[in-house]
Amino acid sequence: MKLSIEISNYPLNEQYIPPIKDFIDRLTANPDVTTSCNTMSTQVFGDYDVVMTLLNQEMKASFERFGKMIFVVKFINADLAP
Repeated sequence: MKLSIEISNYPLNEQYIPPIKDFIDRLTANPDVTTSCNTMSTQVFGDYDVVMTLLNQEMKASFERFGKMIFVVKFINADLAP
């Protein structure tokens, strides 16, 4: 099954750009997904299990590295890659 997500990251500290950039860089480094970024969010497209495993891994890494932050995610079980 294919999955498309839209995710936004809101670090709860004054230095918010480095945690966002780090998270996006780690998502885009994965060759098994397609990503698309804009000023409001990042979209990730790929196989359901791959995308969910990647989200689990990278969100946890962000929490551990940068502390408190909010992630807002929308999911659709379809391939909406541009």
